[in-house]
Amino acid sequence: MSAPVLKEIVRQHAEMAALLWTIYDRHLQFPDENPDLDVQRVSWLIARIEAHLDGLVVAGAEGEAMARERYEEYPEAGELFVVQVLKTTKRPILVADLDPPKIRAWIAQNLPSRE
Repeated sequence: MSAPVLKEIVRQHAEMAALLWTIYDRHLQFPDENPDLDVQRVSWLIARIEAHLDGLVVAGAEGEAMARERYEEYPEAGELFVVQVLKTTKRPILVADLDPPKIRAWIAQNLPSRE
């Protein structure tokens, strides 16, 4: 018997992974913008992103569905990142293995325009 999936917790994982990825990606693009985001805090940020992605992976199909649901409601870059990264088969999902410039370019091509 599998453990029940707590939908509210899974929703929080999806939302936080999207938000934290957005913060991380912004920092990569503009590293001097936030001087408080030092090496230690960036390491913490990466660990939190990975932990929230792990939470979604553990939730399985319900985690993927929640990520899609969050993206449908909030079609933003962070939400699209979460949906796409969950489609990868490599586990665990490690931020160090990702290529942020490629991800950024893919998101720019696939994010709906805001008209």
